Amino acid sequence: MGDLAKDINSKFDNNRVKALLNIIYTANWITSCQNEFFKDYGISPQQYNILRILKGAGEPLNVQTIKDRMLERSPNATRLMDKLCAKTFIERLPSEHDRRVVKIAITKQGEDLLEAIPKNLNKDLLKNLTEDEALQLSDLLDKMR
Repeated sequence: MGDLAKDINSKFDNNRVKALLNIIYTANWITSCQNEFFKDYGISPQQYNILRILKGAGEPLNVQTIKDRMLERSPNATRLMDKLCAKTFIERLPSEHDRRVVKIAITKQGEDLLEAIPKNLNKDLLKNLTEDEALQLSDLLDKMR
């Protein structure tokens, strides 16, 4: 089992400081694991999130709606979508009535990619927690925010 104090060779002024640093350290660990996982599929975790948002919506969405629904708020969401467009996983649908309005839709290739990615991709990240512990952790994180 991990121990933050040993992992970063540090002591903490109090448990709140330790908890906050542990959240940051763990978030970076999760990001690193996810980046490594998605490398095989040629996308980033943020791009995966965009594809899931579009598939779940069931209809084309405007860019701002996608940004609002992203787990990780990304100022470079447009660039992420440019890359997904270049890989033909999404497409831009310009409005017939207003050229300033563009909707984003997932393509068949994007849906196929999502199908190829295991649904339990994050399972191993939480393997050391019971269902009750996972619920408690989630509740505590909600309380913190």
